[in-house]
Amino acid sequence: MMSMATPHRQPEQAHKPLIAPIDLGGARIEAPVILAPMSGVTDLPFRRMARGLGAPMVVSEMIASAAMVRENRTTLKMAEIDGFGGPASVQLAGCDPQVMAEAARVAVDKGAAIVDINFGCPVKKVAVGQSAGSALMKDEVHAARILEATVKAVSVPVTLKMRMGWDHNSLNAPNLARIAEECGIRMVTVHGRTRQMFYTGVADWAFVAGVKAATKLPVIVNGDILGPEDAAEALRLSNADGVMIGRGAYGRPWLMRQVAEYLLTGVLPDEPSIAEQYATLMAHYGAMLEHHGRDPGLRLARKHVAWYSKGLPGSAEFRVKINHADTVEQAIDTIRAFYEPLVEAGVEATRERYSEAGRAARSGDDEALAA
Repeated sequence: MMSMATPHRQPEQAHKPLIAPIDLGGARIEAPVILAPMSGVTDLPFRRMARGLGAPMVVSEMIASAAMVRENRTTLKMAEIDGFGGPASVQLAGCDPQVMAEAARVAVDKGAAIVDINFGCPVKKVAVGQSAGSALMKDEVHAARILEATVKAVSVPVTLKMRMGWDHNSLNAPNLARIAEECGIRMVTVHGRTRQMFYTGVADWAFVAGVKAATKLPVIVNGDILGPEDAAEALRLSNADGVMIGRGAYGRPWLMRQVAEYLLTGVLPDEPSIAEQYATLMAHYGAMLEHHGRDPGLRLARKHVAWYSKGLPGSAEFRVKINHADTVEQAIDTIRAFYEPLVEAGVEATRERYSEAGRAARSGDDEALAA
C-alpha cells in the first residue's frame, strides 16, 4: 500500500498522548482509533484500504446473526478478515440470545478476534422490524440475556456498541454499561445520539462522560468525529479512552491514521496530495471490482468515488458523470479525466473541504448505515 503524507508541524511543547493501548484480555488495541461498522460502506475493500493506510483497528459491517448462523455466502463474505494483523472485530446484530451466541461462535471460527454486539442501529427495518439494534436499549433485561449468552459462547473479548438511549426520555446508556460490565463485556462504544435522532442534530460527546463514570470498562466515543481536532475535543469532553470514526471516513480511508498520529504526538498531519488521493481511489476501485465482481462493483463504487471527490473543483459535475457511467471502462476514463488535470495543475488538498463535506452529509440519507 502506498504511503501518505507525513506530518509537517511539530508541537510547540512536549505532548502528552491523549490515547493509550487498551488490553481487552485476549486482544490488544494499540491505538484506540477505530473505523466504525457501517453497512454498505465498510466492506472488505474499504477496511483493507484503511488498514493499509494505517488505521489501528476496523470493524466489519453489521451482520445479521441469523444469516451468520446459516453461514449465508454473502454474510460470510461481509465478515472476512482484512488480513493486516492486529485484532479483527466482527459486529453482530440480532434479538435472540442463542442465535447471537451461535453467530459469535461462527465469527470466531472464521477468524474474529473480537465480537462486537450492535445495540445502536437506528434503521427502522432493524430497530422496529426486527426488535434489534437500538431497540434492545428499551429492554435492559433482554439486553442482558443477549450480552451474557454471547460472552459465554466464545473465548474472545466481546464488546458493545450503543447509543445514548432510545430517546431523550430514556437516556440509559450509563446503566446499560454497568449491566454490560456485569455480563462480561470488555469495552463499550457510545454514539452520542439517541435512536430517535438517527443522524440529525449534533452528537453529545459530553454525555459519554457519564457512561465512562458509570463503568470501569474502556469507553469509546463515537459520532461527528470528522478530523483530528474533533477527536481531541471528543476525548476531552467525554473522558473516553478512544474514538470511533464513522461518516468522517467517507472517501478518506487515511483518516484513522491521521487521527491516531495527532492524538499520540500532537502533530497535525498534512492531507494526502491530490496525486496520492487519486492513486488511493484507483486502488480502492480496483479492489471493489475484484471483491464484488465487475457489475456489482461498478454500482457499489459510485458512492465511494463521489466521497473521494467531495469539495474538489468541478466535483458536482464529475459525480453526475460517474453515476451515469454504464461500464467499468467508462467509469475509469471518467475518473482519469477528472483527476489527472487536477494533479497536473497542482491543486492542493485542504482539510477544510472535508469538514464542510462531512457536516453537509448529516442532511443526507444515512439509513444504510449501521453505526
